[in-house]
Amino acid sequence: MVWHAGDGERHPTGRREGWVTMMSMLFDDDAELEDEFRSVAFASDDVRAMERPLLEDGVPLMRMAASATAMTARVMMARAHVSPDAARITLLAGGGDNGGDGLFAAAELASDGVDVTVVAVGRSLHEAGFAALRAAGGEVIVLDADAEIPGVDGPQDAQEAADLFEEAVSAAESSHLVIDAMTGIGLHGELRGIPAQVAAALGEHGQLPDVIATPCGAGRDGFPLVLAVDAPSGVGIDDGTLPGPYIPADVTITFGALKPCDLLPPAAYVCGQQVLVDFGFDTEPFLPAVENVTQRTAAQSIRLPHVNDSKYSRGVVGLVTGSDEYPGAAVLSSRAAVLSNVGMIRYVGPRIAQDMVLARVPEAVMGKGHVQSWVVGSGVPSGPDEGDMDAQRRRIAALLAHYSPDEDGSEELPPVVVDAGALDLLPENCVPQVLITPHAGELARLLSERDEEVSVQDVLAEPLNWATRAWELTGATVLLKGAVTVVVGDDGDGNPHVFVSGSGPAWLATAGAGDVLAGVIGAVLAQNAETLVRLPDQMAVFAAVGAYIHGLAAGMASESFQRGSCPPVVYDGESPLEFFHAMQPRRIEPGSVLDGTLGHPIVAGEVADCIPGVFGTLIGMYDDNDGDDADDGVAPGDGDGDGDVAEVPVFSRGVDSDDAAGGDDEADGDADVVLDVDRDYTDEELDALADALFARYEEEERH
Repeated sequence: MVWHAGDGERHPTGRREGWVTMMSMLFDDDAELEDEFRSVAFASDDVRAMERPLLEDGVPLMRMAASATAMTARVMMARAHVSPDAARITLLAGGGDNGGDGLFAAAELASDGVDVTVVAVGRSLHEAGFAALRAAGGEVIVLDADAEIPGVDGPQDAQEAADLFEEAVSAAESSHLVIDAMTGIGLHGELRGIPAQVAAALGEHGQLPDVIATPCGAGRDGFPLVLAVDAPSGVGIDDGTLPGPYIPADVTITFGALKPCDLLPPAAYVCGQQVLVDFGFDTEPFLPAVENVTQRTAAQSIRLPHVNDSKYSRGVVGLVTGSDEYPGAAVLSSRAAVLSNVGMIRYVGPRIAQDMVLARVPEAVMGKGHVQSWVVGSGVPSGPDEGDMDAQRRRIAALLAHYSPDEDGSEELPPVVVDAGALDLLPENCVPQVLITPHAGELARLLSERDEEVSVQDVLAEPLNWATRAWELTGATVLLKGAVTVVVGDDGDGNPHVFVSGSGPAWLATAGAGDVLAGVIGAVLAQNAETLVRLPDQMAVFAAVGAYIHGLAAGMASESFQRGSCPPVVYDGESPLEFFHAMQPRRIEPGSVLDGTLGHPIVAGEVADCIPGVFGTLIGMYDDNDGDDADDGVAPGDGDGDGDVAEVPVFSRGVDSDDAAGGDDEADGDADVVLDVDRDYTDEELDALADALFARYEEEERH
């Protein structure tokens, strides 16, 4: 939730009396709830508490989860051109409810004619789920010698245990699809025992993922594909870590609400495409653990122009960036700020940087003056200082000294973005309107200077933990840069408030991108200065919005459909073909002006050039369009109707949305194929389904 950045009194819903009807779509309650469902994660204990009243009322959550899992498996097989009668699926089943979800799903798939093998990794299996599986004809391999599973023996000695383990691994590796239902969200810490051995054999052992970045929904080549049930086995559910062996997923289906691992790096990188099943949870009594920035939140954070505006009322950003050694950073940060919806920027720096800034930003004013935000440190050399301190460092040190809580009036100072070479100039403690923007290496150095034993690898492995620790030690709001950026700030009650943003493509890893980010965030803070005076706890969300805008600009510049994180696809069991199309990767068809999905390399200046287009897209959400998609006509390939422009880049060339999604004509042609997850299919029905789902791929191959 964000408080709208306009004049006058703010209200949590973003509404004010007298607002014109053009605001109605942006602040529509139902649309905001949908956004919240797809962007807010809750701690695992809270999710279990949400489940409890439904279970007590007899709501069949396990059967609902199983049917959604089975349908998602069918879609994955269809995308991979594998028909049900030829498919081989291996289920890795634990003994708890997560294993029960998997068993009921496997039973449905076996009833479709799929060859299903169940690998029991614990001492028991969910009784009803196991009975359904046996009735449908699935094979079972038991790995635990102490297992008590009716009708199936476990290994009798060490040699048989080794043989059965090898058989289970071989079955999984030769399958088209592995359904991972070993642990779900019930495990805390790393996998142990047989599940750990299985994960190590089929997946990874604690290594951070290092794979080629692919667009949302793009599957990898080869088998087996992996469908994780509720969460990939081995990930840290509440902290997003990868503490030991884990199985990376191609698709993760999660139930009722997102969990922190769905949003937090590095776990989010191994969840693959995410499918979210709505159980109708009452989330109102629970506080989010993590919030992902959405297009709606970003749009609500933009200050609209007013009829009586001056350049000062629209926001003024002061920048102490660049140096004799790195003058280009002054240009990049200044240009980003001036293009990010403010009325004016002031630049303070050496003569060479001033000349370069004026050459690219003639609107810039040189020298100090009244500002609504500061941006400092980008392109400034870091310490330790030998001999005379760099002039920029002296200026920054003098400015930041006033942001200590011990200084009179420090809480009334404008927000300041502290980047790069200014990080070691922070006072020992800061007021919350100080925002630090380190990458992993810079955060490790900052923490080490405060007597924390931490390496760069530690920060990469536990970004939430170390960003939170930096917030605790410094008092500053912390923005830890990455493919998924993590922001930790004060919630107003002394507790951490966590946001993430992964709106940018991997092409954003380029020199100067951090300078552009600092300028964008400085501008977002300046245009929301009045809000921050009244509501300082909004500092973290505005910082995250700046990162979100920065990422969208990079997507526009690179013309890429890839991004650090993708919003989940909401499962729709009543419209399975629409669900199938929603699961398709965002792409541009061969032969169009643009061809492919990954886009192309960029430099930081190109990101800055695209910032006005992003603001235009977000401001367009204020237009009343009779309930149509907020980004209708903005981007190619957007066929899901969720109004989240971050799902696709915001460039305008390429095919239209119907073509990229498969086309209305094709969808109409598939309308007579009915999928009912509660009954068995005839061979003729399955053949018709396969023909319908494969039609679009055959068409592509002909082209």
